[in-house]
Amino acid sequence: APYPTPDWVRSTNIYEVNVRQYTPQGTFNAFKTALPRLKEMGVQTLWFMPITPISKVDRKGALGSYYAVQNYTAVNPEFGTLDDWKALVKEAQGMGFKVIIDWVANHTGADHAWLTQHPDFYIKDSTGKAAYAFDWSDTRELDYSNRRLRDSMISSMQWWLTETGIDGFRCDVAGEVPTDFWQEAITSLRRIKPIFMLAEATGKPDLLRAGFDADYTWDAFGLMKDLANGKSTPAALDSIINRADTAYPRNSMRMFFTSNHDENSWNKADYGTMPGAVHAPFSVLTFTLPRSIPLIYSGQEEPFLDSVSFFYKDTITFGNYSRAPFYKTLLNLHSSNAALHSGAGFKKLATTGDKVYAFERSSGAYKVLVAVNLSAQSRTVSFITAPATASWQNVFGGAAFEAEKPLTLEPWGYRVY
Repeated sequence: APYPTPDWVRSTNIYEVNVRQYTPQGTFNAFKTALPRLKEMGVQTLWFMPITPISKVDRKGALGSYYAVQNYTAVNPEFGTLDDWKALVKEAQGMGFKVIIDWVANHTGADHAWLTQHPDFYIKDSTGKAAYAFDWSDTRELDYSNRRLRDSMISSMQWWLTETGIDGFRCDVAGEVPTDFWQEAITSLRRIKPIFMLAEATGKPDLLRAGFDADYTWDAFGLMKDLANGKSTPAALDSIINRADTAYPRNSMRMFFTSNHDENSWNKADYGTMPGAVHAPFSVLTFTLPRSIPLIYSGQEEPFLDSVSFFYKDTITFGNYSRAPFYKTLLNLHSSNAALHSGAGFKKLATTGDKVYAFERSSGAYKVLVAVNLSAQSRTVSFITAPATASWQNVFGGAAFEAEKPLTLEPWGYRVY
């Protein structure tokens, strides 16, 4: 690529911010008070769900979907002003965070000005009206065969970089937008500054060749749900790793998660999809598997065990942050240990017993050994493949591990050395 991935992306992590539901006020200014806590926890990149104004025509629910964009170069007044946003970006970046925003290129809301000013920007239905895809009746689908639309979309994205100084974009339904558009857009955006580009897509490696740095791991997430519910075996993780190695560009990354706004609102992730105490071993995998950029969704550090409404005000209640120390350990390990950075080596370690998944990551002198028990029974296993080092330090502060000895893991237990 003419403008390569910025170095910081290789070791970053992502925290997804749902501004509306984050505080009782639901504003940029109210969210700012969480920055010191998130910094202390080890968060590096903040992804804000769409912050643009929301269409009123065909709006769903009382407040509408953030993904029904009324104006690409303005801020949702529900959240505050453009100056409030710029102040938040400046403060966050001053503390060392990177800031990316959610970008909805596939469609606009049902009362975007383009519908009257540029009706040719839209795909038409059989009656000649602007059409919508799937059941997204609050949106209208854009027509990427139109050159002027492409130029308008790129200049809107450029505006956010030059006006507000953000560090990149998470691109909604990226696979529904032509890949050649993304190639053109990303090339022009990277002329302005080095940025991080995250595609909401799985199994479309062409998007990564077009300039995206990372995509989604719905394949891994689906498997983790099956494992949590006893419907698969840990060996199936091999195929996800191998598929990425064969189909994806060498340096591309993937965003791993146990929850996100969609999975939480519609499918009760992760408190329903990974019942009870099952969250931990899967979270460990999201931080340690090859190519991983791990994601934490708003409230997971609490943990907030409820689905957050999409179209209505439904404030996340914070107070205990009982999962925060667990995340802090993993966040700091992921950012500071080069064995977990993109491109570091991966070696699966064979063990006795079929429910424990164990592997080693390495880069030069850096090494990380992971073993997770993906079952509801206690397991004691020995390593058939010898780990690279005899003695290992437990990152969660437990006893050190001598590799020639058997390892006992409690139900859904995990060890990171």
